[in-house]
Formats: sequence, structure tokens, C-alpha cells
Amino acid sequence: MNLLQRTAVVFGLFFAISIPSFAQDDIDELLRESIDDGEKLINGYISPFMKSVSLGLNSGWYNTAKTHKLVGFDLTITASAMSIPKSDLFYDVTKLGLTKVELTPTSSDYPNAPTIFGPDRSPVYREKDNLTGETFEGPGGLDLKGEIGKNWMPVPMVTLGIGLPKGTDLRVRFTPAIDLDDDSQFKLFGVGVMHDVKQYIPGLKLLPFDLSAFVGYTRLSLDYKYTNTDITTENARGEMVMNATTIQAAISKKVSVLTVYGNVGYNIAKSNLSMLGKWDVDNDGTYEAQEIDPIDMKFAASGPRIGAGFRLKLAVFTLHADYTLQKYNALTVGFGINVR
Repeated sequence: MNLLQRTAVVFGLFFAISIPSFAQDDIDELLRESIDDGEKLINGYISPFMKSVSLGLNSGWYNTAKTHKLVGFDLTITASAMSIPKSDLFYDVTKLGLTKVELTPTSSDYPNAPTIFGPDRSPVYREKDNLTGETFEGPGGLDLKGEIGKNWMPVPMVTLGIGLPKGTDLRVRFTPAIDLDDDSQFKLFGVGVMHDVKQYIPGLKLLPFDLSAFVGYTRLSLDYKYTNTDITTENARGEMVMNATTIQAAISKKVSVLTVYGNVGYNIAKSNLSMLGKWDVDNDGTYEAQEIDPIDMKFAASGPRIGAGFRLKLAVFTLHADYTLQKYNALTVGFGINVR
């Protein structure tokens, strides 16, 4: 296995393992009384994760607007910290339009429940028509601020860039399918193209800066089996897919070992979370139509972006950092090997 594959596997494992245990232990509890209510609760809980991570896939593609010479290359490892706003730490359960279950007034954050990024406190639910009956707990949050000191969601990435003719770079992200211990499989693939547009603009060719256009696409998928659920199931599994596309104009200026760069563009980030198989939610021994492949939720976090950063190049080694203003702001830092 070559260096790129080894590095990609390590970071793929890091990312996949960092995906919280909603895939197994807690989310299915929200389905136990009603699929319709359960889908609304799951949506409120997981939405910030799906949006922020899918948007994070558009980070770390490059650290200069200057394209490689023919067969020049760089291998860059980055980590983006996606900033999670306070508004994404909780969601108001009373505004979801639930029909069969409700959040108990004794829940510590009532009328709110923590999202996946909120505090590690489990909300308590009950049936609406059985106020003295059995209650059940929903999942608590990851408590990012308590665990790492900031409401940041890390998104690591490994990118290989290769110089092609005509001032063009091909950039690739790839993680082989990784089988995890909990019967999950993680895959990631991305491809991007950077092209020098300065060469086509009369009068700009000799000016001392670089100007390029960039388009990149990344797809992440995670498939997992439900091996521990209180609901009777058949072939129960989950599927998470994230698709991220970014279109950018990039500019940079190099002075000695320092390169300052910036970009402006647009992100298209879409993701899907499904719970598949047969789920006997009402525990009547049969599977009704709505209990087959019961959950299919879609999320979007598209919008404009603008960013700036700097890079230090020492021999063939690079260190860089940049900050992007977008729907979820991102601080990205990275290390690379660069051969022009």
C-alpha cells in the first residue's frame, strides 16, 4: 500500500469512527411510538451534523491559486474545524408538530432537546394520551464544548494534486472502502480541477499574482447495520450519503516562502440519511407499508463562501491555514509535501 493509500485509510478511519453512535444505540428509540414523530425528532437531532460535515467536505482543496508544472504534485493533509452556532445546540420539540409523543415538562431543557452537538443530557419523552405511563429517553449530545473546549466539528481530509498540461491541476481524494467493527463501511471519493484563467486575460499574464478557477466534488458514504435495537427488525440498516460541490475563483500572491491566498465562490452541499429494512414499530408482529424503509431524510447547506489564508513553504514542505465565511464557518489547517 503506497503512502497516499496509507494516509487516506488512517484519516478515513478517524472520520468514520468520529461519527457518533446515533447509527446504533439511541436513534431507534425515537421511532418506538410513531414513525412520523420519530422522523421529526431524528431530523431535529441530526440535522446540524449532516449540514456541517457535508459543507466541510468542500474545504482543504488547495492552498495557492498557482497550478503545478507538468507532473508536479502535492500531497496535503488538512483538518477543518466547522464552527457550530449556539442555535444548533438545541431544537424546540414543541414546534415539530408531534402527534403521539411529547417531551415531558420535567426534561431539563424543556421545551428544547439537545441536538447531536448539544450537551450530554438525555431528553425524556412520553405518549401524549398516557401522561402517567412509561417514559423513554432520547439521545443526548456530544457536548463538543465540554469535550474539546469549542463547538467545533472536525473534518479531516487528504488530497493529492497533480499537474497537467495547459495550466491545469487534477486534485483527487480517495479512501478505499473501510470495514468497521460494528458492521459499518465507510467510503470517500473526491475529484477537483483547478485551471489558470489569467493566461486568457490580456494584460494580466505578466502581473505578479496567480488567478485560477476551481471546481471540486466530494462524496462520502457510510453504510451500517443495526445490531442492537429494542424494536423487532429484519435486515435493518442505515445509510448516510453526503455530496458536496464547490465552485470557486482563487487568487494568490507569493513573496519568498510566504503565499497569501483568497477565494470566493459557492457551495452546494446535500446529504441523505436513511433507515432501511423492516421495523415493527407498533410491535404487532407484522410489517406495515410505512414500517418498511421507514426513514428517508434529506438535508441541504448550500450558499456562498469567501475565504482567505496563508501558506509557508520550506523546501518541499508546506504549512497552511485559512478561514472561510459560509453557512458554517471553517478554520482549516494543513501540512503537505509540494513538488512543482
